[in-house]
Amino acid sequence: MPVLFFLFAATALLYASVGFGGGSTYNALLILSDVEFVFVPIIALSCNIVVVSGNVFRYWRAGLIDLRRAAPLVLTSVPAAWLGGRLSINEMVFVGLLGASLLTAGVLMVLQRTASTDDETKVGAQTRKGPTVFEPALGAGLGFLSGLVGIGGGIFLSPILNLIKWAPPKTIAALASFFILVNSLAGVTGQLMKLDDIGRLGQLSAFLPLIAAVAIGGFAGNYIGVKVLSESMVRRATGILVIYVAIRLLFRWSAIAGF
Repeated sequence: MPVLFFLFAATALLYASVGFGGGSTYNALLILSDVEFVFVPIIALSCNIVVVSGNVFRYWRAGLIDLRRAAPLVLTSVPAAWLGGRLSINEMVFVGLLGASLLTAGVLMVLQRTASTDDETKVGAQTRKGPTVFEPALGAGLGFLSGLVGIGGGIFLSPILNLIKWAPPKTIAALASFFILVNSLAGVTGQLMKLDDIGRLGQLSAFLPLIAAVAIGGFAGNYIGVKVLSESMVRRATGILVIYVAIRLLFRWSAIAGF
């Protein structure tokens, strides 16, 4: 547990500094530590909620969260995240999906370009006035994946929206944090509802130190993201970490699958 405590705190610090929660990496660390499979997404999503709540509060105070623009994405993602959380899958499928998701997310984070001030102005002038069918479909797809494998989905949403110049980068970062929060809440609800024995909830108390770890790391990450390090440097470092963990996880999946 001391090693996991440190790793969870470090993960929360890195992810919080770029507006994410870290659920994908928490999942991977728990799987690689041989934590019982049924508890893995519950712990990861709970840690997500703790970390990203600070981000959402910061963005909300700065007036960057536009609920009207977020609605087409969030209104489909929340029920889909709950449905994904309710769906039972075996460990081999879970680990394979998580590994592939992590690898994709890591590559997207490394390749994503940091916008300049000029880019912010140009994108702000180009943003669409109303939702399209693309947004509800994207929200539903990422929400379902979020609930299924215990992530928040923002790690995919942010690069995609930046790529299509959906809004200025700061607005997208704020939306990604809010997206992670609501999907994590819906996903963990679904995950808890499929526990066959409610008495097993007591076993989760053994992992409460990890909640404290991400609270500490998330607070530090919020400070670092605002005051100290450049966003591009932290995001690329996080992306490299995600790719490394994904490769480890895919090796684990290949062993489970018998390849």
